[in-house]
Amino acid sequence: MSNKVMIIGTGNVGASIAYSLINQRTAVNELVLVDINTEDAEGEAMDLRDALAVAPSYMKIKAGSYKDARGCDIIAITAGANQKPGETRLDLLKKNASIFRPMVKEIMQNGFRGIFLVITNPMDVMTYITWKYSGLPSDHVIGSGTVLDSARLRLKLSERLSIHPKSIHAFQVGEHGDSEFALWSTANVSGQPISTLVSKNTMDEIENYARNEAYEIIAKKGATHYGIGVCATHIIHSILNDERRVLPVSSYDDWQNVFTGFPTVIGRRGVIKRLDIKMSEEEGIKYQKSVNTLKEAIKELHVRA
Repeated sequence: MSNKVMIIGTGNVGASIAYSLINQRTAVNELVLVDINTEDAEGEAMDLRDALAVAPSYMKIKAGSYKDARGCDIIAITAGANQKPGETRLDLLKKNASIFRPMVKEIMQNGFRGIFLVITNPMDVMTYITWKYSGLPSDHVIGSGTVLDSARLRLKLSERLSIHPKSIHAFQVGEHGDSEFALWSTANVSGQPISTLVSKNTMDEIENYARNEAYEIIAKKGATHYGIGVCATHIIHSILNDERRVLPVSSYDDWQNVFTGFPTVIGRRGVIKRLDIKMSEEEGIKYQKSVNTLKEAIKELHVRA
């Protein structure tokens, strides 16, 4: 395998992913940056190349086009309109859906047979659209899911418990948006349930923080990009290194015919397995509500392959 990665969209998120990749020891050998603004893509590639002599890893970096899709192992899509203050992720739906059909079709026409990683919002719907338009099997299409939301959840818990976040096992699941929720029934620290360590009020407070933190960041600085940049890098490494790590990426729920953030084993061939986690009755109701939100959004678009 060539370990060739393409990032489509060199705005804040795409550039943050690229910057995160060169600042870590990585399996990526070649990085291709693509943007409708070709000058911006070239400028980002030049700027990143300047760091290679002192970066932890060396790779080829260039600005390219969809013609470079052949031979790519992963194409990460960040292209699309940005979320504005006061705007929900689903408000972006029609704006970004109109971009995806011709883009994905052209990528496939250029011989891409790797794995799509979709980051553009509303991410779960965009992941579904990418799957439909690409014709690839569902295990080759992954959304960034609730990986960032779960990182926020674990960080806030770690601050309350004075325990390193990597020792906390907890997931925010469902839509990457207003209907997501914490899977408290499985959340634990070394097997000890979180519910025995913090109060219900605290759990509710932390869950709301994980759900709404993005809105506060957007209100203060206009966009979120560092957190998702590092999380996307984490997903890319998990795939290329065949780590078979469990991450709450947006994967295909074949019972519901939607993509949602849920604990999923990912590796070199994409989705290895979506875990069958038994939820509490309350969590099951919340999950169905999240699914229904996404189904309604997809229905509005009249998606066809």
